[in-house]
Amino acid sequence: MANESGYSFATWTSFIAESQIRALLKYKVDFYFAGGKPGIVPTDTFARIMIDLGEKYQKDPKLALEDLNYGPTGGQPYFLKTLAKRLCEIRGIPIDYETEYESVSVTNGSQQALYALLDTLIDPGDVIITPSPAYLGFLGPAVKLGARVITIPTDLDGIIPEYAEKAVLISKREFGKTPDLLYVVPDSDNPKGTTVPMKRRQALYDICENHNILLLEDAAYAEIQFKKNPKPIKSLDKDNARVAYLGTSSKEAAVLRVGYSVLPTNVRNEVLKDKGYLDLCTASLVQRILNEYYEHHIDDAMRKGIPQYKTRYEAMAKAIDDSFPAGTRTDPTGGFFVWWQSEKEFDSSVFMEKVGIPNDIIYVPGVAFYPISGYSLHEDGNGLEPSRPEVNTMRLGFSYVPPDLITEGIERLGKLLSENL
Repeated sequence: MANESGYSFATWTSFIAESQIRALLKYKVDFYFAGGKPGIVPTDTFARIMIDLGEKYQKDPKLALEDLNYGPTGGQPYFLKTLAKRLCEIRGIPIDYETEYESVSVTNGSQQALYALLDTLIDPGDVIITPSPAYLGFLGPAVKLGARVITIPTDLDGIIPEYAEKAVLISKREFGKTPDLLYVVPDSDNPKGTTVPMKRRQALYDICENHNILLLEDAAYAEIQFKKNPKPIKSLDKDNARVAYLGTSSKEAAVLRVGYSVLPTNVRNEVLKDKGYLDLCTASLVQRILNEYYEHHIDDAMRKGIPQYKTRYEAMAKAIDDSFPAGTRTDPTGGFFVWWQSEKEFDSSVFMEKVGIPNDIIYVPGVAFYPISGYSLHEDGNGLEPSRPEVNTMRLGFSYVPPDLITEGIERLGKLLSENL
């Protein structure tokens, strides 16, 4: 695609817009309900870690030189061992952390892992199944790389396995292809906040096993749970052959842009090849800081932080119920988000631009969580139609704003919605 300067851009730049989350991060407002910014970060803990680390570096310049240098593309072995131990002992993922720690890989955020996985697996015309709605940071790259995205219905328990099975069969019939990937966020998903019960997790795993599909389990919010959740889908993957499991430090530690994953060996090798071209390696200094956090501090931080996130959610839920016009909301048991859908038709993007932002309020319009091209499974499960977003929806993040401001901001938003709808 040529431009006025004479040189040309890749075709995707003409139809893939800037990520709405990235765009909304630019705004400074009193009532920030947009991106999933963690508002409860153990800053004192990280300050102590960095002070202690600075003292170690003064005593041991060789260690400092190692940590301020390039490292292995897949991550520093000491950090991989620490992560592997937690994934095994706390999350029930079947890896021997003493001998199989290299099953874990580190990336610059789980977003990089999502992109690298898609870049590794998807050719134009390949098929991906996702819930509807789904995380925009997955949908954007999927469409950019030419995937045919089939979105399937969800309910208050998340993705519905029966529709996933039907989508597989329709893909074979309509496109002559078995889907390459099924994507799911099973714990307090982004954007709806729903959690998939264990029975459905088993069913999704079985579908992917029966049809030879890679299941991508995005566990970004697995640690931020108000009650004990079912085991990860990856816990069913005894041979490490069917499930690509992704986690991130950004929600459970701090936004240091480190993701971690457990991938089938053949997938891991190709993903790390891709990562090597994207960034060479993840900063060793950041891995050293996070290693100390995961070894000694995360459990205490979660014990203190999770009840505070629950209080923020409860403040948001009450304010929505008290002040919003007729509609429905989800009731998450963790994570960072509530999903709200109005009974009346309106465009939440236009409303935010013309009403929300001028009143110091930002959320993410629901349209961002539907693919810009692709297919939706009919509710009867017997066919496909062009994907169409539900424009009368919004994702409201409760993670960043204190409870009193949540109450004030949501009540203000509810009043504005009632007046305008």
